[in-house]
Amino acid sequence: MPVTPIDHSVTRYDLTHAYWLARAAELAYSDADAARDETAAWGFDRFRHFVSPHALPFPLEDTQAYVAGSDRMVVVAFRGTEPTQIKDWLSDTTTPPVPGPGGKGFVHYGFHQALASVYPEVRDTVAEFGAGGQSVWFTGHSLGGALAMLAGTRLCLDRPGVVPHGIYTYGQPRTCDRLLAAAHNTALKNRTYRFVNNNDIVPQVPPEPVFTHVDTIRYFDADGELHDRMPLLTGLRDRAKGLTADLLAPTSDGIRDHFMGAYLKNLEKNLAKASA
Repeated sequence: MPVTPIDHSVTRYDLTHAYWLARAAELAYSDADAARDETAAWGFDRFRHFVSPHALPFPLEDTQAYVAGSDRMVVVAFRGTEPTQIKDWLSDTTTPPVPGPGGKGFVHYGFHQALASVYPEVRDTVAEFGAGGQSVWFTGHSLGGALAMLAGTRLCLDRPGVVPHGIYTYGQPRTCDRLLAAAHNTALKNRTYRFVNNNDIVPQVPPEPVFTHVDTIRYFDADGELHDRMPLLTGLRDRAKGLTADLLAPTSDGIRDHFMGAYLKNLEKNLAKASA
């Protein structure tokens, strides 16, 4: 069944809003013209697209993001990258982490560099588009999820009193150390929602204990059902169940579960169930 149109007046967690922010994250993979046209169809009359001005000194593609604004809402979406292109930079532990936003803890060097290449322009555009008191939302898939989390954290910690209404990420890798995660969880309590799809490989890297996740998880099990928590033993059984599905598929379960389409399919499934 069709999902209801995006509600620009939402200010707190909502599953339909999570779906539309996932759509916004998916749209970050499109070129500027396509993203502008689509966000206009969603009711956003302001749009600005960003591309890092130079190649980054790290095995990352150029950072891309966009900001879309209406009279009620501002969305910031960062582009991710495909699983086959992220193996090296997700696993990289040879470059030391760098200090995090607001001097709190440490963050993965590659993520820091990727965000720094566009952050000043994104920050200024958020201030411009949100000058009327609009709600502000950050979103992204994969690498884009890491950048969305860091951008929201940086905006909040560098400018006390400026708190995004929500940060929704999909298949986000571990991004920072425990000190920065704790600072984020305190400053953005009940505003961050990290969606993980069963055996998605990306949220499992870079390795612990150097890197960790922020709260709060929203977990899709092997059947696509959404949970707001997943106990350790139950989660292990569910991940094993996911690994036994589609054994003849051309890609591994961990990569299939990472695709943005899988997240959207599960969100649609849970919205349909909620409205039945």
